[in-house]
Amino acid sequence: MSKQIQDAYIVAATRTPIGRSHKGFFRNTRPDDLLATVLKAAMAQVPGLDPHAVEDIICGCAIPEGPQGLNVARIGAVLAGLPKSVGGITVNRFCASGLAAVQMAADRIRVGEADVMIAAGTESMSMVPMMGNTPSLSPTIFSDPDDIESYGIAYGMGLTAEKVAQQWKVSREAQDQFAYQSHMKAVAAMQAGEFAREITEVAVDERSLDLESADVSIATRKVNLDEGARPDTTVEALAKLRPVFAARGSVTAGNSSQTSDGAGALILASEAAVKRFGLQPLARFVSYASRGVPPHIMGIGPIEAIPAALKSAGLKHQDIDWIELNEAFAAQSLAVINTLGLDPSKVNPMGGAIALGHPLGATGAIRSATVVHALQRKNLKYGMVTMCVGMGQGAAGIFERV
Repeated sequence: MSKQIQDAYIVAATRTPIGRSHKGFFRNTRPDDLLATVLKAAMAQVPGLDPHAVEDIICGCAIPEGPQGLNVARIGAVLAGLPKSVGGITVNRFCASGLAAVQMAADRIRVGEADVMIAAGTESMSMVPMMGNTPSLSPTIFSDPDDIESYGIAYGMGLTAEKVAQQWKVSREAQDQFAYQSHMKAVAAMQAGEFAREITEVAVDERSLDLESADVSIATRKVNLDEGARPDTTVEALAKLRPVFAARGSVTAGNSSQTSDGAGALILASEAAVKRFGLQPLARFVSYASRGVPPHIMGIGPIEAIPAALKSAGLKHQDIDWIELNEAFAAQSLAVINTLGLDPSKVNPMGGAIALGHPLGATGAIRSATVVHALQRKNLKYGMVTMCVGMGQGAAGIFERV
């Protein structure tokens, strides 16, 4: 006998601040520790929830190796002090890993297989580089030089953005203006305290060595804001940056997303669990879609995924009040916005990955937390998280405030 589809509600959502990779405040903080931090913080948001009721943790991670390897979801659960009965599974859909974790957790509840789930994402690009420490691609990818651009990873993410800029006729000037606005919106949102509800403050230890005495001193500072936004950037400064992927290209470090470190977590519950534990839902998970596109223009993935997610929800894009469109590159963001006719005022109202950073597999969970709290704060109805994905995919998830 088939079970009736039931609703899945987000009852807690939080994230760490996002740090710049390699030189930022999380450069020496392990990704499993970041995950444990947000797991504990999410549980603290629902004090009435019995931790033993959590049935599983699904954690997204784009490069699951090294300090975020093995099964980082289970490791994070243990580090967070959750009951040993709480399992953990790590999933990988590259940049959409965190959003896929939310979708998978929601689906477990929707089909009646679970009542309480945690969805999360974690990534340290300081400790694990893009593509990992020892990437090994099938030699077949390189067998046909004329077709190598069909493989997004072998071709390079930056060059896929150049392809999108050319094909969708996105100018360098438009990309730099978009990047500038991302920083300005992020700075304004920080100054207004718009991120306060979604961010969990993290204590970071910084060690210094006295060369004369050989003594090591430890200073602890607390971080509660994203590190990447630049209040002093200008369009003129962005225009002076050289292309980094193609000699005569238009994609620069300034109009691309920042490599970053961070984590996010959401707790999802069925209606029965909401009533049983006296929980207050923040949002309902409405729909999700993922679609494939040619890898060499992977940035246009949301063009295919967004309509599919809207169709599943029975909505039109005009119904969406808040859109978190991951800014992998300004070129692909503008191509998506222009092709689908999205309202720019609804897209990344508090800035995007160009200013705030993009910790790969964590971003989907982080931006889901942003949407959930934004809908509550602004009294809006529908929000969406969407992003392009390496090797040619797009993903989109829709949430409804309750």
